[in-house]
Amino acid sequence: MQAAGGGGGARPLFGGALSAVLPPGARDASELREVPDNQEVFAHPHSDQSVIVELLEYQGQVADRDAARYHFEDIASGNEALEPGSVEVTGAVQLSGSEVSLTDCSSAWTLTGTQRVSKFNEQARNTVRLHLGLFRLARFSTDVLVTFNDPQSSSAAAGGARGPWTVQDFRVLLQTLSLHDPALFG
Repeated sequence: MQAAGGGGGARPLFGGALSAVLPPGARDASELREVPDNQEVFAHPHSDQSVIVELLEYQGQVADRDAARYHFEDIASGNEALEPGSVEVTGAVQLSGSEVSLTDCSSAWTLTGTQRVSKFNEQARNTVRLHLGLFRLARFSTDVLVTFNDPQSSSAAAGGARGPWTVQDFRVLLQTLSLHDPALFG
């Protein structure tokens, strides 16, 4: 599996239609498993951390200030983190225009929260800290969701020689996410 990040330069995403600087040592998960066409998934080489860049249908019925929480709750539903106390949002902040490189972005938000989820068919629930970056592109009827999954376990903390990814690595990805070809959105 090829390392995708760490060289400091922007990595092409979705065939070069988007690009961003990925966390150090990011590995393209599509070399290991099937990844939906609307996602780019990257894994940490020595831990369970991952980053997902996802193109989703724009949720026009959801106000900008509530959209990151909407997507966070959708992820929780997909993770079957539905029982009381298994999901917590610890903060949501709007990004200023100076923090965003993505053109045509009408609104951008970050959200941090935790979910208690089971991995695969395990009974045990693991705490995963999620950092979301949401870029709303109303013009293209698209929400671009960037998710940093940061399991709060010993394997995630180990991180190997490079160490685990940090929130700063995630912020660099968000700040460098750029659009090169609007034809991506149809």
